[in-house]
Amino acid sequence: MIFRNGPSRILLVLLVIVAAALITLDLTSDKFREGKSVAGVVVTPLQWFIDVPTRIADSASNLLVGRASLLAENDSLRKEALLLEQRVLQNSSLATENRRLRALLNARSKVTDDVQLAELIGVSSDPFRHEILINLGVEEGVFTGQPALDAGGVMGMVTSTAPVTSRVMLLTDSRAAIPVEVLRNGYRTIALGTGSVDELKLDHIPNTADIRVGDLLITSGLAGAFPRGYPVAEISQFTQEPGQQFAVVRATPVADLNKSRYLLLVKMVNDAVSEEVVNE
Repeated sequence: MIFRNGPSRILLVLLVIVAAALITLDLTSDKFREGKSVAGVVVTPLQWFIDVPTRIADSASNLLVGRASLLAENDSLRKEALLLEQRVLQNSSLATENRRLRALLNARSKVTDDVQLAELIGVSSDPFRHEILINLGVEEGVFTGQPALDAGGVMGMVTSTAPVTSRVMLLTDSRAAIPVEVLRNGYRTIALGTGSVDELKLDHIPNTADIRVGDLLITSGLAGAFPRGYPVAEISQFTQEPGQQFAVVRATPVADLNKSRYLLLVKMVNDAVSEEVVNE
């Protein structure tokens, strides 16, 4: 038992007697109740001050927990926003690629020659060589000298092949030359690469030549390198130099040389393409 010795029993009896007396006074004495009220008024501020550290600790704890929760939520929202932004950019990229593929398929339907679809997988790091690497090679029937097109027109020609890849020299390469003619009147000449991705030049054009800015140049079919009728470039400059025998003539390629990811390789070279391609 808890209270085994005498003093403890006596203390317990005294506490019971005191408690009974206080209860009796609380029930029967108005003055006692008034005194208890006064004591309550005095003790309440003390209880409030004693409880201040506990309330401060609780508030600090809630503040820390709330801040941690907000930081976690903020981090989660930031990650979600980045993921959504990435998905938007990816969807935009896919939509752009789909538009280019549709344009390429549309161009393919207008070409009478047999073609095969290739994908660009690399670009030459040499700034003086305008060359790209494609994902088709000898095993797929690619051969040196094979013309390469995109949805806009001529891109260039295959210059070297490997079992599963090939290298295409773009028509703007400074080593490139392609026989062309003016679609409007049949004037024949040769378009030369300038080393600039958006410009070709036509040398030795007389000042009196019937060439205008905006004229479309197409492949002439001469030399057998390209079938006749594929769009090549549009005349962007025709300047007659006073006292000079030849004019300064520049043209802008119609193919997206810096943007096209997919291209068509002409497998069988015929004498001409359909009238629809020539007129396009």
